[in-house]
Parts: sequence; structure tokens; C-alpha cells
Amino acid sequence: MAALRLLLLLWPPLLGAAEFSPSLDSDFTFALPAGRRECFYQPMRRAASLELEYQVLDGAGLDVDFQLLSPKGETLVFDERKSDGVHTVETEDGDYMFCFDNTFSAISEKVIFFELILDNMGEDGQDQEDWKKYVTGIDLLDMKLEDILESINSVKARLSKSVQIQTLLRAFEARDRNIQESNFDRVNFWSMVNLAVMVVVSAMQVYMLKSLFEDKRKSRT
Repeated sequence: MAALRLLLLLWPPLLGAAEFSPSLDSDFTFALPAGRRECFYQPMRRAASLELEYQVLDGAGLDVDFQLLSPKGETLVFDERKSDGVHTVETEDGDYMFCFDNTFSAISEKVIFFELILDNMGEDGQDQEDWKKYVTGIDLLDMKLEDILESINSVKARLSKSVQIQTLLRAFEARDRNIQESNFDRVNFWSMVNLAVMVVVSAMQVYMLKSLFEDKRKSRT
């Protein structure tokens, strides 16, 4: 009974102690006009990890130039005329810049999806410290908050991975749908062209056959 009373006294603070850090995964979709270059900035901490994945969802060729620069202005990644890419870099303090370049295209606008995944940004360590404040006395109940925290973090990581995979699948679906719609329009266009050619050829054949049976002899006067 004393152990149960101790658990009831400790349990409310435990529920309030686990303040999960805000999501460090974010994704964006934007239109990049022809002949334009768009850049984005992401502040990072030392010893963190920046993972960036991009896909061209729509536009002629489904390609774009991509460049990732360090806070010192050094080029870390450069992709030329790629439809997608995944890049991970270990970071230092400063603002990282990544750019999408469509200047090589004169008329085609591109629709681009990209996702940022930031790891080791410092919040999780603070959460663990908050949990450790309440470890004292839990051994009486044969419970280990470290094990609970590890399980929760494992579930959280798997849920985040599931969300990331679903986001990527939606991006793939959008790109495939755009390709199918483009192919559908192309098939319809060439079908109409072929139909028009067939009508013209049929009309010419009928005219030529009629001309073969016409009496071209002229009556003598």
C-alpha cells in the first residue's frame, strides 16, 4: 500500500516531465519558373545532421540543378539536371544554403518538392535531463524510467520515419500522376493528328479513284 501511495504521488509529475521536442522534419512544395533560381537557408548547430531530399514533380524533363553550400560558402553538393536526390551532411554552426536552379530551361516551369530532416539539434538531451529528475524512488516499484524513455524514443523515431515515408510516397504519387496526365494529353493529341491525316488521305483516295473513272474524252465538233 505504501508503494502504491508513492506511485500516485510521483505519477502526475512524470506525465508532465516528458515534453517532446517539436518536429524537426519539414517538407515544402513550390513552383520554380523558367529561367529562375531559388535559394533557401537553414540555420544549423555544430555536430548536428542535415538530411535533404528533393524531387521534381512536374515540368518538362523533370530535372533541375541543385546546390548545397556551407556557412563558409563552400559547395558541399552539386547535382546537375537531376530529377531527385538525397543528401546528408554533418553540420557546423551557421546558415546552410541550398538552391534549385532552372535557368537552363527557357519555357518550362518546374514543381519541386523537398524535405528537411534535422537530427541532434539539442532538444532531446534536455528532455532526457528532465526525465532523470524523477528517477529517485522509482526503484521501490521495480521501474526504470530510462527503459521507459528508451521505449518512447524508439516509438517516436519509428513514427517519424513512418511520416517521412508517407510524405515521400505522396511525392512519388504526385510525380507519377503528373507524368500520366502528360502522357494522356500527348496520346490524345497524336491520336487527333493521326485521325486528321487518315481523313485527308481517305478524301484524296476517293478523289483519285473518281478521277480514274471520269470520261475525259472531248466530243468532236
